[in-house]
Amino acid sequence: MLMAPTVPTAHSLMPVNQRPDLVFVRGAGAHLFDREGRRYLDWVQGWAVNCLGHSPAVVAQALSAQAATLINPGPAFYNEPAMELAALLTQHSCFDHVFFGNSGAEANEGAIKLARKWGQLHKDCAFEIITFGNSFHGRTLATMSASGKAGWDTIFAPQVPGFPKAVFNDLDSVRALVGPDTVAIMLELTQGEAGVIPADTAFLRGLRALCDTHGLLLIVDEVQTGCGRTGALFAYEHYGIEPDIMTLGKGLGGGVPLSALLAKKACSCFEAGDQGGTFCGNPLTCAVGLAVVRSLLADGFLESSRSISAQLKQGLVEISQELHLGEVRGRGALLALELGCDIGAKVVTLASERGLLLNAPRAHCLRFMPALNSSADEVSEGLGLLRETLAAALA
Repeated sequence: MLMAPTVPTAHSLMPVNQRPDLVFVRGAGAHLFDREGRRYLDWVQGWAVNCLGHSPAVVAQALSAQAATLINPGPAFYNEPAMELAALLTQHSCFDHVFFGNSGAEANEGAIKLARKWGQLHKDCAFEIITFGNSFHGRTLATMSASGKAGWDTIFAPQVPGFPKAVFNDLDSVRALVGPDTVAIMLELTQGEAGVIPADTAFLRGLRALCDTHGLLLIVDEVQTGCGRTGALFAYEHYGIEPDIMTLGKGLGGGVPLSALLAKKACSCFEAGDQGGTFCGNPLTCAVGLAVVRSLLADGFLESSRSISAQLKQGLVEISQELHLGEVRGRGALLALELGCDIGAKVVTLASERGLLLNAPRAHCLRFMPALNSSADEVSEGLGLLRETLAAALA
């Protein structure tokens, strides 16, 4: 007798997130579809992961072609996609060397290790890395310790030492923490989890000068801001400075797990055996990363993305003025809207019921991370749904 197919349930999954009762089965560009067939406009996109939208053809084709050729020879051997992607990233940045990982946290962990190794070799074993309140660098023990998210210093205590916290956009607070054990300063160029708070240009240039004066490394965490998210290939380009180390993730793989640690040759001091990982730099994900970065670098892509992002930002400003809300901030396709009161979770729920997926990183604001290749019509659709949702929430 044939058994009737069972509908999968979530009972066997560890409850590590508070998820709504939605199960998605298909994605196409700007939209997701649940197993009841309902369509949702997705302005979360895996937390800025799907820079080209859901299941883009270039990603599917790269996966298919590479899977039929070579998936993972192991990190002890070279492979062509990893070499090609590393070359492409260094050609279009200020960095010389690349290490590929699987997640942004892994890339940031690598940056911390690289800075400490450099300190051992060049700064009398200095190891402290100044980070910032409200920052977010990942979920490993070291990256949680580096993060300034409230409560993360005790949730898995004891934390990893060596991460004094300064105040974001306050250069004097950083200067006050520099001491003989300081080896680097590490920051997100936009604090996404804090509510999309960009670094001021004067602040970042001041950090570069401070690092130069004291012989420190400047590490930029571009896991969320990199790969076209702010309108440039990398967000540091907006500031007229060059970091010593940069981390990438999220959008680099366009939906597959891929991250990168990039460094200038002067501080690229790992020796054989210092860094690695079973899946690091595997050809399957690197082939996808290559397809994604080539798409971002294609003629007119970033220009078009900037235009669409400007449409979204202007629409958010108009909604804010109409409904008497707060500030619209951010750059490119990483934006936030201040709500004026703690209704973020309510807005997210009401928007989902109307077919719009949103994120509220803080109770008082919304964060918008649409696909970089969204269309003008999709932005207009989303703004209409957002206006309707906010009016209902405020009523």
